Amino acid sequence: MKISVITVAYNSAETITHTIESFLAQDYEDREMILIDGASNDATLSIATSFGSNRIRVISESDRGMYDALNKGFGLYSGDAVGVLNADDTYHDKFSLSRIAEALDNADIVHGHLNFVENHVSKRAVRRWRAKPKPERGFRTGWMPAHPTFYVKRTVAERVGKFDLSLKTASDYDWMLRAVELHGYSIGLIDHILIDMQQGGKSTINLGSHVVHNLEALQARRRWLKSGLVDYALVAKPARKIGQFVRRGADL
Repeated sequence: MKISVITVAYNSAETITHTIESFLAQDYEDREMILIDGASNDATLSIATSFGSNRIRVISESDRGMYDALNKGFGLYSGDAVGVLNADDTYHDKFSLSRIAEALDNADIVHGHLNFVENHVSKRAVRRWRAKPKPERGFRTGWMPAHPTFYVKRTVAERVGKFDLSLKTASDYDWMLRAVELHGYSIGLIDHILIDMQQGGKSTINLGSHVVHNLEALQARRRWLKSGLVDYALVAKPARKIGQFVRRGADL
């Protein structure tokens, strides 16, 4: 099984080296990275091309944002399965893709655990997302997978289609909802930490972003799951995350 990894970057010079190095360090051989750079004006492109790896394909051109770039990447990959590695994230260890490939032998969709880290030097976890099996009512309960750990077979990606560019911070949530809820695909949980995600992503950078993200997530549930104007998940989804935060000095 060939696994394709889509990485979207824009002015990511401070983190992209960590991201690419973690991909190249994976012990799973049959893999590729499609790196879509949004015409960065810093050193992102030169760093990305400096690795000279035949496992990495780099495309640099202007785009309409992260989800437009992801749509480009999803139109270019050649693998049997696909997932996303953000340009400020890394794999947790060298076994992540092997674990993903093994799980995909028995499921159409897989996901696992994730650590939010302070940075990729200290790797100090500030929040720990521990994946749970999909409950019977799925996204309606506030449950969701961590998108950076979410990998699907090609048949799933092709059926789900493109990311919705009308959503500014929750198009990944909308895409996963469609993959999980609309087509009856099997889902496997990987009981390992797969990704170290640097804190400060687009949907988590501040309170305003949290609010926008949760309202857009509600919009997705209303569209696809026929939820009401306000639903249970609007409260339950952020509430599920309260226990993820790590006390400073806690044993990690």
